[in-house]
Amino acid sequence: MGSNLLRSRSIWIKVSLIIVGATMPLWLTTEMVGLTSLMEDLKEEPTGSTLMLAAFALVMLNTVRALPHYIGALLLGDEIGIKTDKAWLKIVIPFVLIPLVYLIINGYNSMDYHFGGPALLLLLSIAILHLLGKGQLRPLFKSFILIQLLFGFQWLDTVLFLSAFGFGGGPISTEVKETAAQLGFGGTLSFYSLVFCGVFIINALVLATYLTVSEQKRQMRQDLAIARLDMVESRSGREALHLVHDLKTPLSLMEGLNSLIQMKTQDKDILQYTEKISSSIQSTSDMVSEILYHEKKNWCTLKTFIEYVRANKLSDSETIYEFDLKADDRIEININKIRMTRALVNLIDNASDAVEGKTNAKVTICTKLDHDGVLIGVKDNGHGISEENIEKIWNAGYSTKSHPGVGLTFVKNVVKEHDAQLSIDSEPEKGTTFWIHLPKERVRDENIDY
Repeated sequence: MGSNLLRSRSIWIKVSLIIVGATMPLWLTTEMVGLTSLMEDLKEEPTGSTLMLAAFALVMLNTVRALPHYIGALLLGDEIGIKTDKAWLKIVIPFVLIPLVYLIINGYNSMDYHFGGPALLLLLSIAILHLLGKGQLRPLFKSFILIQLLFGFQWLDTVLFLSAFGFGGGPISTEVKETAAQLGFGGTLSFYSLVFCGVFIINALVLATYLTVSEQKRQMRQDLAIARLDMVESRSGREALHLVHDLKTPLSLMEGLNSLIQMKTQDKDILQYTEKISSSIQSTSDMVSEILYHEKKNWCTLKTFIEYVRANKLSDSETIYEFDLKADDRIEININKIRMTRALVNLIDNASDAVEGKTNAKVTICTKLDHDGVLIGVKDNGHGISEENIEKIWNAGYSTKSHPGVGLTFVKNVVKEHDAQLSIDSEPEKGTTFWIHLPKERVRDENIDY
């Protein structure tokens, strides 16, 4: 898991944001935003307008400087928490990284980079966003809300009566408030600062409420659609099972009549035909059992399985499919052929959707042998799947298309029934490969050397 995280491009993007935030004071200076000249004007000719301009420039500077590492820490904690399935990391990582950034900046910057009230309120806000969101708010939405809060809380640094509570402890913030007090504008500055702070905080609360409700409605629509699909599938499944179960009776009758023919004749040609009939009846009976009972599994060769997939899906498709069958097709695998075929067909359908509209569209069915067993895969040269979506595609109802997806959930369940594993290799703009790893306990061939 650790190596996968280190190889993740999205993780490094978020780490880069934190690094940018830690180095911001080096290149986004007070001179660059005009704050230095405003402070000099404020000393020479202190006026109310200059004071408000200096306060505004200070808040904007502090906000822009803080934005990268706050957003980076929030998103990094969110992603690592999801990938490791440890929700507490979503809170712990920002709580560790953000104070660390302040320590790094104060280590190389002569001007004290104050870790005060706004920073503590923002950390508390991150924790509340994760706790109240309960996984319903997307990381991007959390970022929008945090930006609003960041702007709002920074204004508290210029409120005079909050200085005793750890707000505005930096040298420039202190100088602005001292000048305001000398000019008699302390109350005015505090009033406008609280108004601006209130506007941004209210906006953040409204945005959070709206986004949370929107996400809940979207999830409810998906759940309802999945429930409808399950209901239709369950009804169709029950009807199919009744029909399949009824096939047992004529199959048993045919087998009995075939046995009587074998007993009544000595003709070699007729006996040869009856053997073929018996073999076909047995194959049909096995297929019926696989449909009726999920746990029912039989041995079949890779060649038989691939041909069965071809007959069930590829024969009536307009898409041109390729095959890269590196494993010996005589190798036998112990599977429920019906359900495993449905699983592979689902992967083929997804691959076909991924290459739809491409001039060089290509879907490849692959097999290969390794020391852990046999791998069966479906490869496409579509647009690939982003890191964010890779984490979501396994969730029931998630789909990049207009309808809820249930295919991958079914595939995952079938793979689990076979004590196998499902993995995905994807690269943006190059394509995606899904691999089903059948363990060597479900593979047999006298020539296999693991």
